[in-house]
Amino acid sequence: MEGGALAGAAALWLGVLTSISPCPLATNLAAISYLVKTLSQPWRVLARGALYTLGRVLSYSALAGLLIAGALSAPQVSRFLQTYLNKLLGPLLVLVGMFLLGLIELNFSWPAVGTRLEDRLRDWGAAGAVLLGMLFALSFCPVSAALFFGSLVPLALGRQSAVTLPALYGVGTGLPVLLFALLIGAGAQSAARAFNRLAQVERWARRGTGAVFLAVGAYFCLLYIFEVFG
Repeated sequence: MEGGALAGAAALWLGVLTSISPCPLATNLAAISYLVKTLSQPWRVLARGALYTLGRVLSYSALAGLLIAGALSAPQVSRFLQTYLNKLLGPLLVLVGMFLLGLIELNFSWPAVGTRLEDRLRDWGAAGAVLLGMLFALSFCPVSAALFFGSLVPLALGRQSAVTLPALYGVGTGLPVLLFALLIGAGAQSAARAFNRLAQVERWARRGTGAVFLAVGAYFCLLYIFEVFG
């Protein structure tokens, strides 16, 4: 029970950290501002932000769920993971930790939405907000890709959780987005101040998470690869 709760909290935190990372944070703020700029009632702004958030949750949950269910359903892959997953986790966590600490740099992006498509989706109202959230969730940048593929997916594989942990990760990615929808409904200045504060918080949160990943990864390497504590 405690292990499951800890894994759930970790998946939720990874989702929050993904959402407040610079690239996804700027994308989310721009997308919500774009979706609600023709709306006047605060409740409609909040509803549109919630629908956009739902789209992100659905994409992350579906993608992670498919990857994990596919891996667990293949007998050879499942046996391989049961035998070597702990040994692979150590180096993987070390690499992700180094990346989060800025010791390794990667430059790539995966654009999923064009300007014309954005215009069409906004005109579709509620359904367009959900679809835009789904598409923007798939626009991976280095930080979000490292957290999703390098942290969430291995965590869920280790717990054999194709639904719960990916869903919690998706919820985590949606919480800051929903906060921004509330702030945009309250006023642009509130959203701008929150953006600046979150950018500062993200820097320390990313470094703290990177340090933890590096320490846990080193421990896993010593325990499962070099069998120092065996």
